[in-house]
Amino acid sequence: MMRRLWLLFSQTVTIALAALFVVSTLKPEWVQFGTPVTAPVGKPAVITIQDAPPTAAIQSASGSYSTAALKAMPAVVSITTSKVPRRVPGQDPWRRQFQGKRQPTVGLGSGVIVSPDGYILTNNHVVEGADQIEVTLADGREAKATLVGRDPDTDLAVLHIRLDKLPVITFGNDANARVGDVVLAIGYPFGVGQTVTQGIISALGRTQLGINTFENFIQTDAAINPGNSGGALVDANGNLIGINTAIFSRSGGSLGIGFAVPVSTARNVMQQLITTGQVVRGWIGVEPQDVTDQLARSLKLPHPEGVVIIGVLRQGPADQAGVKPGDVVLDVAGKPVGNTGQLLNAVAALKPGSETAIQVLRNGKPQTLQVRIGTRPQNISQTPPAEDSEGVLP
Repeated sequence: MMRRLWLLFSQTVTIALAALFVVSTLKPEWVQFGTPVTAPVGKPAVITIQDAPPTAAIQSASGSYSTAALKAMPAVVSITTSKVPRRVPGQDPWRRQFQGKRQPTVGLGSGVIVSPDGYILTNNHVVEGADQIEVTLADGREAKATLVGRDPDTDLAVLHIRLDKLPVITFGNDANARVGDVVLAIGYPFGVGQTVTQGIISALGRTQLGINTFENFIQTDAAINPGNSGGALVDANGNLIGINTAIFSRSGGSLGIGFAVPVSTARNVMQQLITTGQVVRGWIGVEPQDVTDQLARSLKLPHPEGVVIIGVLRQGPADQAGVKPGDVVLDVAGKPVGNTGQLLNAVAALKPGSETAIQVLRNGKPQTLQVRIGTRPQNISQTPPAEDSEGVLP
């Protein structure tokens, strides 16, 4: 009896498998499983996929930076400036009437709300010379802004508006930034509206670009265009790490080389402008020059590194400490300096009146000098050198 049942079962299975083989060969579409998706021409006609559950779909979207963008976007504002044309003294009234009324010059830029009290960080070149400054928030609210202070040396400025319930950016730490980190640039390019672009940190500590007096830029390939100036550069968590300031471009548009002032610099400048209306920096009274290969050979240096002093202000802080022309500065306050930009930044960060060790190389021998830091004169780039100085003093 059991043998007969087993034979019946075997025959049934054999017939079923044979039938399935014939159908799958002649009519394969009758035996499809899963969800069919028609592919474009030139690709496989049918692709079988497995739909992911909603929770898995959210996890698979971890490459999105929407959370970071949504966190920072409300605090990034549009800035519109206007400058009324000045009347030329002595101009003939008839000529003015003939030429007609000149229209105010309008400028566009961006800014970042950094305080619930209404303080906004932006670039100096966005608001420089403006007679009127208007701010438009991401939520559509508008307000006239007053200028708190400007710092042309870092191309930063602080504005103030009077509105309630302001969104505020979260400050990050640019000291933790690394080349290759993902960043977002948020601003209002070309007046088209708030725009977010994504890229990476391409370089850190960029100096000697000829953009500002004090340079320590974050370089990024996130698209930055005209109108983005003063906007936010944020990390993948939506925290502010820089103020977008400049681009390298041959066409006026983004070529993937943009520069932002680090948030540490912006915070320091902002606090001083709000507190005193100006920025106080350290100063020692020297004229520095990068050590080139030729200078290294003439000074008998093992490597073309450091900064050579070619001028010292008589009776200035460096002169009183014993710094002499020909000295090669190796470090300031324990921090190595490899070029003039790094030397300027290191000295400027020191508190006037404090004493700081500066290591120099003189006649091939290292020496440590104690320098009492002075206060950097305002508008020093326009200040002529003293009659008894030995060079132009930055």
